Amino acid sequence: MLPLLLTAFLAAGAAPSPLEIARDQQDRAALQKLAADAGAAAAKSPNSDEAQFQTALAYSYLAEVFIEQHDRKGGRAAAEQGIKAGEKAVALKPGNADYYRVLGTLYGQAITDVLGGLSYGAKAKSALAKAIELAPKSSPVWTAHGVGNYYLPVQLGGGPEQAVADFHKAIDLDSKNAEAWLWLGVALRKQNKDAEARQAFSKSLELNPKRVWVKQQLDKTPAK
Repeated sequence: MLPLLLTAFLAAGAAPSPLEIARDQQDRAALQKLAADAGAAAAKSPNSDEAQFQTALAYSYLAEVFIEQHDRKGGRAAAEQGIKAGEKAVALKPGNADYYRVLGTLYGQAITDVLGGLSYGAKAKSALAKAIELAPKSSPVWTAHGVGNYYLPVQLGGGPEQAVADFHKAIDLDSKNAEAWLWLGVALRKQNKDAEARQAFSKSLELNPKRVWVKQQLDKTPAK
């Protein structure tokens, strides 16, 4: 276990943030407190793009865990709280790709039905395209773009094939991006490529052994 922990630490280049730790452990209570604290700080500094971004990021992680635990309603509620802060961050500093990346992710997390798709689908696609335009060599941006494509219907230009291409691009830019490997596995499994999916999940887990959702995805993917 120790070598794996060391690998994850070196891959990140720094200790994981409290947000990442809570996300990795699917700790909703901790994420809810972190998001509320970030929101309170942002309310005190309404003109701080960084404060707004941190709030958006916290709610995005909270929404992510709700969705991982099959609570789409909770995920949408968290995402919609984050969207408000994300939109403020983008308005305050429109040249930051990460702000568009997280905002696009939040729009996608808020989609739970057809009406949600009509409200947020185009916004998600636009925000993630803007993030790519601003930072074409960012591995996290390509990962977020891939997640967007994974959920976007093939008829609208998305689907697992497009997502796999995005995740490979993210990995080409940063082979230690554990999230890109995780989502590559998800997309490959969608294509019924279980053996390749397991390899991707295993690589993600090697890079970030604390990520509970990766373990869950590996366990549910057939070995043959």
